[in-house]
Amino acid sequence: QVQLVESGGGLVQAGDSLRLSCVASGRAFNSVTAAWFRQAPGKEREFVATIGWSDGNTDYADSVKGRFAISRDNSKNTVFLQMNTLKPEDTAVYFCAANRLRDVYQWWGQGTQVTVSS
Repeated sequence: QVQLVESGGGLVQAGDSLRLSCVASGRAFNSVTAAWFRQAPGKEREFVATIGWSDGNTDYADSVKGRFAISRDNSKNTVFLQMNTLKPEDTAVYFCAANRLRDVYQWWGQGTQVTVSS
C-alpha cells in the first residue's frame, strides 16, 4: 500500500512563495514519474507539473511556467513544488500524484490547501 502525504500549504499574499512537499511511504519513489495537480473551487482538477523518474525531465502547465519548479529527492522519497510569485488564481487544493501508467496516475495524496489573497 503506497501512501502520499502532502504538506506545506497555507494562506499567503499575492507575490509570496510557498514550498509544497509530498512524501511517499510504502515503496520507493525513485522509479516512478511524479506530478502535482490542483483543483480550484468549482473547477476540474488540472495538471500543474511533472518530473520524470529516470532523467528528471520536467514539464509545466503554461499558467505556472517561470514561477513554479518541481523537484525530487529520491533519497527522502519526496517530491517538492516550489511556488513563487503566487497569484490569487493559484488558489486551489494541490495534489501530489505518482506512478503514471498509460497517462493515468495510480497514486494520489489527500491534497493540501493553498490560498492566495490579493
